[in-house]
Amino acid sequence: MTVIDETPAAARAVETGKVSSHLHPEPSYDLALHPVPTGREEIWRFTPLKRLRGLLDDAPSDAHLEWTTQLPAGVTLTPIGADEARELGEFLPSDRLAALAVAHGGDVLLLDVPADAELTEPVRLDLRGTGLDAVVWGHLVIRVGRHARATVLVEHAGAARYSHATSVLVGDGAQLDLVTVNDWDDESVHAGQVGIRVGRDARVRASEFTIGGDLVRTTTNVEYAGPGGEAELLGLYFADAGQHIEHRLFADHTAPRTKSNVVYKGALQGEGAHTVWIGNVLIRKVAEGIETYEENRNLVLTDGCQADSVPNLEIETGEIEGAGHASATGRFDDEQLFYLRSRGISEPEARRLVVHGFFDDLIRRVGVPELEERLLAVVESELERHVLAEKPTA
Repeated sequence: MTVIDETPAAARAVETGKVSSHLHPEPSYDLALHPVPTGREEIWRFTPLKRLRGLLDDAPSDAHLEWTTQLPAGVTLTPIGADEARELGEFLPSDRLAALAVAHGGDVLLLDVPADAELTEPVRLDLRGTGLDAVVWGHLVIRVGRHARATVLVEHAGAARYSHATSVLVGDGAQLDLVTVNDWDDESVHAGQVGIRVGRDARVRASEFTIGGDLVRTTTNVEYAGPGGEAELLGLYFADAGQHIEHRLFADHTAPRTKSNVVYKGALQGEGAHTVWIGNVLIRKVAEGIETYEENRNLVLTDGCQADSVPNLEIETGEIEGAGHASATGRFDDEQLFYLRSRGISEPEARRLVVHGFFDDLIRRVGVPELEERLLAVVESELERHVLAEKPTA
């Protein structure tokens, strides 16, 4: 039987091509189009470039991370050539860090979830750094076939200077939960570009948890391969003294009737703790009937911290269902603390309850019970280092 799609052509349209925005330089494999930054460029002005420690240098390296994998039946992880990755439609590098990762990453690893698969166990990729002597380049493509359902968990740990480019290609009607944990040792440096292409009527939830490392800078780009796609981007980060954590997100509505929802929450404690959140949504002319919202909240737990939060909206059509953003940075809510203390709860315990309440809704959306419990334990451990150790006020 022949099925005729009677949807108007305008509603099926997809608009791609160059993004004219100072926030997003033209993506390219050509390193010449990604010169060494000076720090004055918009996309680099928050990043302490010297602390990238070699990740901006055009230098090959044979160093690698140690990989441990758990692949459910039918899921494969195989090396492919760079040409094949391009034929699959991987994301082009959007900055010098990603361009170098592609240029020096060697064989691309393809994680393939077949069409119509319904995985009952998560795919697990555990990547562990074994030292800081050499830069490690990584290049990964995750492909989820049409109408498949899968959870992919990627964990980073150990000591490394690591930069990677990852493309996530989600087929029509598929559902993907992508969970990334950045739990590096204190001296590690991590930079990464993750590009997510959402197929027609597909749903993607990408959760990112950054709780370790000296400097972590990740960029997540989302675009749509057809109408009806939905993307939810969730993030949690906890910055300690001297730590720099930077998340940059871009939702590019390239098709009509698509949705994006971004919620990132962070806490900071200790002298010199610095977090950066840059969120941007582009609604192209073709993207009629879309819905989008982005939100960033930061909780400053001690003096000496800095949280930069910059939400942006670029709208090229007014025919949309809704678009908005919110950003807030503050200390403990005095009214919340007063309410809890007035009911006999000590100040340290009241502070603990407020912070857990701040993060709990994000952690409970992970969908991997053992990881949820681990993240709650990490939050508790971080609180014990500073907040709960502070002398209660009278």
